[in-house]
Amino acid sequence: MPVANRKLRRALLTGSFVVALIATGAWPSRAYASDKPQASPVSADCAPDGEVTFICGPENPEDLANVPGAPWVIVSAWQDDGYLSAVHTGDGSIVEIYPGQEPQARQDMELYGDCPGPMPENFWAHGISIRPGDDQVHTLFVVRHGGREAIEVFELDARGATPSVTWIGCVLPPAGGPAAPAQDFNSVIWLADGGLAATRFAVDEVVEWHPGGDWLLVPGTQGIGANGIDVSPDGRYYYIGGWATEALYRLAREAPYQLDKLSAGFHIDNVHVDDSGRVLAAGQDAPIEAILDCVQNPDGSYRTENSGCTTIISRVLRVDQDLQNDEEIFRYRTNEYLPLVTTAIQVDNQIWIGGLMGQRIAVIEDPCSRARPT
Repeated sequence: MPVANRKLRRALLTGSFVVALIATGAWPSRAYASDKPQASPVSADCAPDGEVTFICGPENPEDLANVPGAPWVIVSAWQDDGYLSAVHTGDGSIVEIYPGQEPQARQDMELYGDCPGPMPENFWAHGISIRPGDDQVHTLFVVRHGGREAIEVFELDARGATPSVTWIGCVLPPAGGPAAPAQDFNSVIWLADGGLAATRFAVDEVVEWHPGGDWLLVPGTQGIGANGIDVSPDGRYYYIGGWATEALYRLAREAPYQLDKLSAGFHIDNVHVDDSGRVLAAGQDAPIEAILDCVQNPDGSYRTENSGCTTIISRVLRVDQDLQNDEEIFRYRTNEYLPLVTTAIQVDNQIWIGGLMGQRIAVIEDPCSRARPT
Protein backbone atom coordinates (compact mmCIF):
# COMPACT_ATOMS: atom_id res chain seq x y z
CA MET A 1 0.00 0.00 0.00
CA PRO A 2 1.45 3.45 -0.85
CA VAL A 3 2.48 5.61 2.10
CA ALA A 4 -0.26 8.15 1.36
CA ASN A 5 -2.81 5.38 1.32
CA ARG A 6 -1.60 4.04 4.69
CA LYS A 7 -1.90 7.53 6.20
CA LEU A 8 -5.38 7.93 4.77
CA ARG A 9 -6.60 4.60 6.10
CA ARG A 10 -5.19 5.28 9.56
CA ALA A 11 -6.81 8.70 9.69
CA LEU A 12 -10.13 7.36 8.46
CA LEU A 13 -10.15 4.67 11.11
CA THR A 14 -9.78 7.36 13.77
CA GLY A 15 -12.59 9.41 12.31
CA SER A 16 -10.52 12.13 10.62
CA PHE A 17 -12.14 11.49 7.23
CA VAL A 18 -12.21 14.95 5.71
CA VAL A 19 -8.79 15.93 7.07
CA ALA A 20 -7.22 12.78 5.65
CA LEU A 21 -8.65 13.28 2.19
CA ILE A 22 -7.25 16.79 2.00
CA ALA A 23 -3.88 15.93 3.51
CA THR A 24 -3.19 13.17 0.98
CA GLY A 25 -4.55 15.00 -2.04
CA ALA A 26 -7.28 12.42 -2.52
CA TRP A 27 -10.15 14.84 -3.06
CA PRO A 28 -11.31 16.50 -6.27
CA SER A 29 -9.64 19.34 -8.05
CA ARG A 30 -10.72 21.29 -11.09
CA ALA A 31 -9.41 24.23 -13.05
CA TYR A 32 -11.46 27.40 -13.10
CA ALA A 33 -13.38 27.31 -16.37
CA SER A 34 -16.40 28.78 -18.06
CA ASP A 35 -18.32 25.53 -17.73
CA LYS A 36 -19.45 26.38 -14.20
CA PRO A 37 -23.21 26.63 -13.80
CA GLN A 38 -24.75 29.55 -15.66
CA ALA A 39 -28.38 30.71 -15.58
CA SER A 40 -29.73 27.78 -17.54
CA PRO A 41 -32.41 25.13 -17.05
CA VAL A 42 -31.66 21.70 -15.69
CA SER A 43 -30.19 19.25 -18.21
CA ALA A 44 -32.66 17.25 -20.27
CA ASP A 45 -30.72 14.03 -19.60
CA CYS A 46 -31.10 14.42 -15.83
CA ALA A 47 -33.46 11.47 -15.59
CA PRO A 48 -35.17 10.45 -12.33
CA ASP A 49 -34.53 7.23 -10.46
CA GLY A 50 -37.95 6.04 -9.40
CA GLU A 51 -39.40 8.59 -6.96
CA VAL A 52 -36.07 10.38 -6.68
CA THR A 53 -35.62 13.27 -9.12
CA PHE A 54 -32.47 15.30 -9.63
CA ILE A 55 -31.17 18.78 -10.27
CA CYS A 56 -28.00 18.30 -12.29
CA GLY A 57 -25.12 20.73 -12.58
CA PRO A 58 -23.79 21.83 -9.16
CA GLU A 59 -20.43 20.14 -8.51
CA ASN A 60 -19.88 18.42 -5.15
CA PRO A 61 -22.90 20.15 -3.53
CA GLU A 62 -21.71 19.62 0.04
CA ASP A 63 -24.19 21.95 1.74
CA LEU A 64 -27.46 23.71 0.92
CA ALA A 65 -29.33 26.68 2.40
CA ASN A 66 -32.70 28.27 1.63
CA VAL A 67 -32.74 31.96 0.78
CA PRO A 68 -35.40 33.44 3.11
CA GLY A 69 -38.47 34.68 1.27
CA ALA A 70 -37.12 33.88 -2.18
CA PRO A 71 -37.34 30.85 -4.51
CA TRP A 72 -33.62 30.07 -4.36
CA VAL A 73 -31.29 27.61 -2.63
CA ILE A 74 -27.61 28.45 -2.15
CA VAL A 75 -25.19 25.57 -2.88
CA SER A 76 -21.54 25.20 -1.85
CA ALA A 77 -19.10 23.42 -4.19
CA TRP A 78 -16.62 21.51 -2.03
CA GLN A 79 -13.49 21.36 -4.18
CA ASP A 80 -10.20 23.21 -4.59
CA ASP A 81 -11.61 25.66 -7.14
CA GLY A 82 -15.02 25.78 -5.56
CA TYR A 83 -17.81 28.29 -5.89
CA LEU A 84 -21.26 29.23 -4.67
CA SER A 85 -24.27 28.76 -6.89
CA ALA A 86 -28.00 29.41 -6.57
CA VAL A 87 -30.66 26.98 -7.75
CA HIS A 88 -34.19 28.16 -8.48
CA THR A 89 -36.71 26.08 -6.55
CA GLY A 90 -39.32 26.37 -9.31
CA ASP A 91 -37.60 25.70 -12.63
CA GLY A 92 -34.27 24.28 -11.42
CA SER A 93 -32.19 26.93 -13.20
CA ILE A 94 -28.68 27.40 -11.81
CA VAL A 95 -26.42 30.44 -11.64
CA GLU A 96 -22.97 30.89 -10.13
CA ILE A 97 -22.96 33.77 -7.64
CA TYR A 98 -19.36 33.66 -6.35
CA PRO A 99 -16.63 34.21 -7.26
CA GLY A 100 -17.82 34.62 -10.86
CA GLN A 101 -16.00 36.81 -13.34
CA GLU A 102 -16.09 40.00 -11.23
CA PRO A 103 -16.41 39.21 -7.50
CA GLN A 104 -17.72 42.17 -5.53
CA ALA A 105 -16.25 43.29 -2.20
CA ARG A 106 -17.07 45.99 0.37
CA GLN A 107 -15.47 45.20 3.71
CA ASP A 108 -17.39 46.00 6.90
CA MET A 109 -14.48 47.27 8.97
CA GLU A 110 -16.58 47.70 12.11
CA LEU A 111 -17.54 44.02 12.30
CA TYR A 112 -14.74 42.36 10.35
CA GLY A 113 -11.81 44.76 10.63
CA ASP A 114 -9.45 41.93 11.64
CA CYS A 115 -9.98 40.20 8.30
CA PRO A 116 -7.03 40.80 5.93
CA GLY A 117 -9.30 41.42 2.94
CA PRO A 118 -11.14 39.52 0.20
CA MET A 119 -9.60 36.40 -1.33
CA PRO A 120 -11.82 35.09 -4.16
CA GLU A 121 -9.09 32.88 -5.62
CA ASN A 122 -8.64 29.26 -4.53
CA PHE A 123 -12.07 29.36 -2.90
CA TRP A 124 -12.98 25.95 -1.43
CA ALA A 125 -16.58 26.23 -0.14
CA HIS A 126 -17.88 24.02 2.67
CA GLY A 127 -20.65 24.59 5.25
CA ILE A 128 -23.05 27.53 4.76
CA SER A 129 -25.63 29.43 6.81
CA ILE A 130 -27.90 32.39 6.02
CA ARG A 131 -29.02 34.94 8.62
CA PRO A 132 -32.32 36.55 7.51
CA GLY A 133 -32.27 40.30 7.00
CA ASP A 134 -34.65 43.06 5.96
CA ASP A 135 -36.00 43.82 2.50
CA GLN A 136 -34.57 40.63 0.97
CA VAL A 137 -30.99 41.49 1.93
CA HIS A 138 -29.45 38.79 4.12
CA THR A 139 -26.07 37.71 5.48
CA LEU A 140 -24.42 34.57 4.11
CA PHE A 141 -21.70 32.79 6.09
CA VAL A 142 -19.48 30.30 4.27
CA VAL A 143 -16.80 28.02 5.65
CA ARG A 144 -13.92 28.19 3.17
CA HIS A 145 -10.61 26.41 2.69
CA GLY A 146 -7.97 26.58 -0.01
CA GLY A 147 -6.46 30.07 -0.11
CA ARG A 148 -7.08 30.42 3.63
CA GLU A 149 -9.03 28.91 6.49
CA ALA A 150 -11.88 31.26 7.40
CA ILE A 151 -15.58 31.88 7.56
CA GLU A 152 -16.24 34.27 4.71
CA VAL A 153 -19.15 36.71 5.12
CA PHE A 154 -21.29 38.03 2.28
CA GLU A 155 -24.21 40.36 1.83
CA LEU A 156 -26.79 38.29 -0.05
CA ASP A 157 -29.19 40.38 -2.13
CA ALA A 158 -32.27 38.45 -3.27
CA ARG A 159 -34.19 41.40 -4.72
CA GLY A 160 -33.13 40.90 -8.35
CA ALA A 161 -33.97 38.34 -10.98
CA THR A 162 -31.16 36.19 -9.55
CA PRO A 163 -29.41 36.46 -6.17
CA SER A 164 -26.12 38.34 -5.93
CA VAL A 165 -23.48 38.48 -3.22
CA THR A 166 -20.95 41.07 -2.07
CA TRP A 167 -18.09 40.00 0.17
CA ILE A 168 -18.08 42.05 3.39
CA GLY A 169 -15.57 40.31 5.64
CA CYS A 170 -14.25 37.14 7.19
CA VAL A 171 -13.63 35.56 10.58
CA LEU A 172 -10.32 33.73 10.92
CA PRO A 173 -10.05 30.53 12.98
CA PRO A 174 -8.55 30.33 16.46
CA ALA A 175 -4.78 30.32 16.70
CA GLY A 176 -3.08 26.96 16.90
CA GLY A 177 -5.35 25.16 14.44
CA PRO A 178 -4.39 22.17 12.30
CA ALA A 179 -1.47 22.66 9.95
CA ALA A 180 -2.16 23.12 6.24
CA PRO A 181 -3.40 21.48 4.14
CA ALA A 182 -5.75 20.09 6.80
CA GLN A 183 -9.07 21.93 7.11
CA ASP A 184 -10.15 23.73 10.29
CA PHE A 185 -13.83 24.74 10.25
CA ASN A 186 -16.46 22.38 8.87
CA SER A 187 -19.97 23.77 9.49
CA VAL A 188 -21.23 27.16 10.62
CA ILE A 189 -24.49 28.51 12.03
CA TRP A 190 -25.54 32.09 12.74
CA LEU A 191 -26.76 33.02 16.21
CA ALA A 192 -29.57 35.42 17.04
CA ASP A 193 -27.30 37.63 19.18
CA GLY A 194 -25.07 38.39 16.19
CA GLY A 195 -22.52 35.68 16.81
CA LEU A 196 -21.51 32.47 15.07
CA ALA A 197 -20.90 28.88 16.06
CA ALA A 198 -18.74 26.51 14.04
CA THR A 199 -17.55 22.92 14.22
CA ARG A 200 -13.84 22.17 14.01
CA PHE A 201 -13.77 18.61 12.74
CA ALA A 202 -9.98 18.23 12.82
CA VAL A 203 -9.80 19.54 16.40
CA ASP A 204 -13.02 17.77 17.47
CA GLU A 205 -14.84 20.67 19.12
CA VAL A 206 -17.40 23.43 18.63
CA VAL A 207 -16.50 27.10 19.10
CA GLU A 208 -18.48 30.35 19.33
CA TRP A 209 -17.52 33.82 18.10
CA HIS A 210 -19.09 37.20 18.80
CA PRO A 211 -18.13 40.51 17.17
CA GLY A 212 -15.21 42.12 18.94
CA GLY A 213 -14.30 38.94 20.80
CA ASP A 214 -12.28 35.78 20.40
CA TRP A 215 -13.41 32.27 19.59
CA LEU A 216 -14.50 30.39 22.72
CA LEU A 217 -14.85 26.66 23.24
CA VAL A 218 -18.44 25.47 23.67
CA PRO A 219 -18.43 23.27 26.79
CA GLY A 220 -19.30 19.62 26.24
CA THR A 221 -18.36 19.45 22.56
CA GLN A 222 -14.91 17.89 22.68
CA GLY A 223 -14.69 14.23 21.71
CA ILE A 224 -18.08 13.87 19.99
CA GLY A 225 -16.84 13.99 16.39
CA ALA A 226 -18.64 17.26 15.67
CA ASN A 227 -19.38 17.74 11.97
CA GLY A 228 -22.69 19.47 11.20
CA ILE A 229 -24.37 22.04 13.44
CA ASP A 230 -27.63 23.95 13.76
CA VAL A 231 -29.47 25.72 16.54
CA SER A 232 -33.02 25.16 17.82
CA PRO A 233 -35.67 27.71 16.83
CA ASP A 234 -35.75 29.11 20.38
CA GLY A 235 -31.95 29.37 20.48
CA ARG A 236 -31.62 27.20 23.59
CA TYR A 237 -29.93 24.16 22.06
CA TYR A 238 -27.32 23.18 19.54
CA TYR A 239 -27.91 20.17 17.32
CA ILE A 240 -24.59 18.57 16.39
CA GLY A 241 -23.90 15.74 13.98
CA GLY A 242 -21.29 13.30 15.29
CA TRP A 243 -19.58 11.78 12.25
CA ALA A 244 -17.10 9.47 13.98
CA THR A 245 -19.52 8.65 16.81
CA GLU A 246 -22.51 7.95 14.50
CA ALA A 247 -24.79 10.03 16.70
CA LEU A 248 -26.91 13.17 16.81
CA TYR A 249 -26.44 15.38 19.86
CA ARG A 250 -28.56 18.07 21.49
CA LEU A 251 -26.51 20.39 23.69
CA ALA A 252 -28.02 23.00 26.01
CA ARG A 253 -26.37 26.39 25.43
CA GLU A 254 -26.49 27.35 29.11
CA ALA A 255 -25.01 25.70 32.21
CA PRO A 256 -24.99 22.88 33.14
CA TYR A 257 -24.75 22.25 29.34
CA GLN A 258 -26.80 19.06 29.28
CA LEU A 259 -25.82 16.82 26.37
CA ASP A 260 -28.42 14.41 24.96
CA LYS A 261 -27.51 11.74 22.43
CA LEU A 262 -29.37 9.77 19.77
CA SER A 263 -27.39 6.84 18.36
CA ALA A 264 -28.12 6.89 14.63
CA GLY A 265 -26.07 3.96 13.34
CA PHE A 266 -24.48 5.95 10.51
CA HIS A 267 -21.95 8.75 10.06
CA ILE A 268 -23.93 11.96 10.49
CA ASP A 269 -22.63 14.83 8.41
CA ASN A 270 -24.65 18.06 8.13
CA VAL A 271 -27.73 18.74 10.24
CA HIS A 272 -30.45 21.31 9.49
CA VAL A 273 -33.63 22.29 11.32
CA ASP A 274 -36.70 22.03 9.07
CA ASP A 275 -39.82 24.20 8.94
CA SER A 276 -41.43 22.30 11.83
CA GLY A 277 -38.43 22.68 14.12
CA ARG A 278 -37.35 19.07 13.72
CA VAL A 279 -33.85 18.09 12.65
CA LEU A 280 -32.80 16.62 9.31
CA ALA A 281 -29.61 14.59 9.79
CA ALA A 282 -27.87 13.33 6.64
CA GLY A 283 -24.89 11.05 6.22
CA GLN A 284 -23.35 7.77 5.18
CA ASP A 285 -24.07 4.24 6.41
CA ALA A 286 -20.99 2.06 5.87
CA PRO A 287 -17.77 1.03 7.60
CA ILE A 288 -15.12 3.70 7.32
CA GLU A 289 -13.00 1.32 5.23
CA ALA A 290 -15.84 1.11 2.69
CA ILE A 291 -16.03 4.90 2.49
CA LEU A 292 -12.29 4.94 1.80
CA ASP A 293 -12.69 2.35 -0.97
CA CYS A 294 -15.45 4.51 -2.43
CA VAL A 295 -13.24 7.55 -2.90
CA GLN A 296 -9.84 6.01 -3.58
CA ASN A 297 -8.33 3.56 -6.08
CA PRO A 298 -5.99 0.81 -4.88
CA ASP A 299 -2.99 2.90 -6.01
CA GLY A 300 -4.08 5.79 -3.81
CA SER A 301 -5.40 8.01 -6.61
CA TYR A 302 -8.81 9.64 -6.46
CA ARG A 303 -11.70 7.84 -8.16
CA THR A 304 -13.39 9.69 -10.99
CA GLU A 305 -16.47 7.45 -10.95
CA ASN A 306 -18.66 5.89 -8.28
CA SER A 307 -18.26 2.16 -9.01
CA GLY A 308 -16.57 1.59 -5.66
CA CYS A 309 -19.43 3.10 -3.69
CA THR A 310 -22.06 0.40 -4.12
CA THR A 311 -21.78 -0.82 -0.52
CA ILE A 312 -22.52 2.62 0.92
CA ILE A 313 -26.04 3.64 1.83
CA SER A 314 -26.90 7.33 2.10
CA ARG A 315 -29.46 8.13 4.77
CA VAL A 316 -31.51 11.03 6.09
CA LEU A 317 -33.29 11.01 9.45
CA ARG A 318 -35.94 13.44 10.65
CA VAL A 319 -35.66 13.76 14.43
CA ASP A 320 -37.94 15.44 16.96
CA GLN A 321 -36.50 18.37 18.92
CA ASP A 322 -36.04 16.31 22.09
CA LEU A 323 -34.37 13.41 20.19
CA GLN A 324 -37.03 11.01 21.47
CA ASN A 325 -38.52 10.11 18.10
CA ASP A 326 -36.93 9.74 14.68
CA GLU A 327 -38.04 8.66 11.23
CA GLU A 328 -35.89 7.62 8.29
CA ILE A 329 -37.12 9.58 5.27
CA PHE A 330 -34.39 8.70 2.76
CA ARG A 331 -32.29 5.58 2.17
CA TYR A 332 -30.36 5.26 -1.07
CA ARG A 333 -27.60 2.91 -2.13
CA THR A 334 -24.87 4.83 -3.92
CA ASN A 335 -24.86 4.35 -7.68
CA GLU A 336 -24.09 6.37 -10.80
CA TYR A 337 -26.88 8.81 -9.89
CA LEU A 338 -26.04 9.87 -6.35
CA PRO A 339 -22.69 9.64 -4.51
CA LEU A 340 -21.99 10.25 -0.82
CA VAL A 341 -24.81 12.24 0.77
CA THR A 342 -23.73 14.99 3.17
CA THR A 343 -26.73 17.30 3.64
CA ALA A 344 -30.53 17.59 3.46
CA ILE A 345 -32.88 20.56 3.78
CA GLN A 346 -36.61 21.12 3.47
CA VAL A 347 -37.64 23.17 0.44
CA ASP A 348 -41.40 23.78 0.57
CA ASN A 349 -42.96 20.29 0.22
CA GLN A 350 -39.72 18.66 -0.86
CA ILE A 351 -36.47 17.45 0.67
CA TRP A 352 -33.32 18.44 -1.22
CA ILE A 353 -30.27 16.25 -0.68
CA GLY A 354 -26.67 17.12 -1.59
CA GLY A 355 -23.37 15.31 -1.41
CA LEU A 356 -19.87 14.73 -2.73
CA MET A 357 -18.28 13.14 -5.81
CA GLY A 358 -21.04 14.10 -8.18
CA GLN A 359 -23.00 16.84 -9.90
CA ARG A 360 -26.54 16.21 -8.68
CA ILE A 361 -28.89 17.32 -5.96
CA ALA A 362 -31.51 14.66 -5.20
CA VAL A 363 -35.10 15.78 -4.65
CA ILE A 364 -37.84 13.75 -2.96
CA GLU A 365 -41.35 14.57 -1.82
CA ASP A 366 -41.41 15.47 1.86
CA PRO A 367 -43.17 12.51 3.52
CA CYS A 368 -44.94 14.93 5.86
CA SER A 369 -46.53 16.75 2.94
CA ARG A 370 -48.57 13.67 2.05
CA ALA A 371 -50.49 13.98 5.29
CA ARG A 372 -51.13 17.70 5.00
CA PRO A 373 -54.61 18.83 3.90
CA THR A 374 -54.80 20.52 0.52
